[in-house]
Amino acid sequence: MNSRKLLSETRRTFPATAVHCQQPSRILIVDAASHSWTNTCSVLSEALENILCLACSLSGPCRVPLLSLYVVQSQQECVLPFTLVKENFARIQACISELRSLPGEGCFPQWGSGVVKAVQDGLQQFKQYSRHTAAGGSPNSSVEITILTSQPGKEMVKQLEEKLKDIDLTSLRRIQIIEVLKRDLLEPENMEQCMPAEEPSSSDIAILGMDIDVQTVEDNVISLEMLFKTWLHDYGTEREHLHLLLASGGFSHATAHRTAPVCLKCDLQERVLDPSLLSGTADGTVRAAELNYPCQLAAWPAAVLCKLRIVKALKSEGVCESVLYGIPFIIKPTSCWRLDWDELEINQHSFHALCHGLL
Repeated sequence: MNSRKLLSETRRTFPATAVHCQQPSRILIVDAASHSWTNTCSVLSEALENILCLACSLSGPCRVPLLSLYVVQSQQECVLPFTLVKENFARIQACISELRSLPGEGCFPQWGSGVVKAVQDGLQQFKQYSRHTAAGGSPNSSVEITILTSQPGKEMVKQLEEKLKDIDLTSLRRIQIIEVLKRDLLEPENMEQCMPAEEPSSSDIAILGMDIDVQTVEDNVISLEMLFKTWLHDYGTEREHLHLLLASGGFSHATAHRTAPVCLKCDLQERVLDPSLLSGTADGTVRAAELNYPCQLAAWPAAVLCKLRIVKALKSEGVCESVLYGIPFIIKPTSCWRLDWDELEINQHSFHALCHGLL
């Protein structure tokens, strides 16, 4: 997968309200107007069905709380209005069957206009849905839009920036443009041509965030599944998940008692879904014992803030493998929106310094 980010000039903030579900709602826009749709349709439908089947059956917090699906051919059409995903696979499967039945040829409109209109309509529908559910005490705070297309994303980015500049984007967390290409179009020389002149560093991306993310993926089931699997990760930014407390003098015991510890604020990201989430009760509730299981930390960031004090650095060969047994997580510097820019930047630099010191 090849990825490039386009950074906004200002960082979008979200309302400081209590959010019951930290995962963003999803709008998927499928550009079925291109000539390659016939080849893409079957692999997209299979990948989407596999991942949404998993999302519907997972116990614990909702990984994909709401989903809406638009298809763009001669005009945009909402084939699935905002729908609760959990335990609602029958309706979603019917929508995917409709997606499979779309014709692969016909009228191909001027590129981009239908996609932009679908984005505008999706944001309006989410605004109305959020207003309705908030009145019932179940707010949905943010939404992410994923656009699947075989067309170059550069011009689409320009159109989106132009058409959305006067629209309230408070609830929009990110727009993701996915260029679905065949393997022969993903050669290194072709990928280099798609890269912008100046690629922002990973630190800039982590601190500034992004409004539009352009990626290229191969036109096959596995690649698209890997893309949709990111929907199952926890992306809550209302608070950090983990605090690492490190003595300011490093790992030296001589200075540890003299100075206050440095607190590194981190987020946890799952690398493997906990198999126990597939064996929940019939109504989707979670057993009380599971909530205390350490591997549930990333699934319950709002309820658990774990604090770990670092006392010593050990070489990997000195650690028993039994200590590492369990569900793996990746620790990253936090992207919590409640922290100001300076604190985010200092925290990230401190985190990278710790990683460098462990090399």
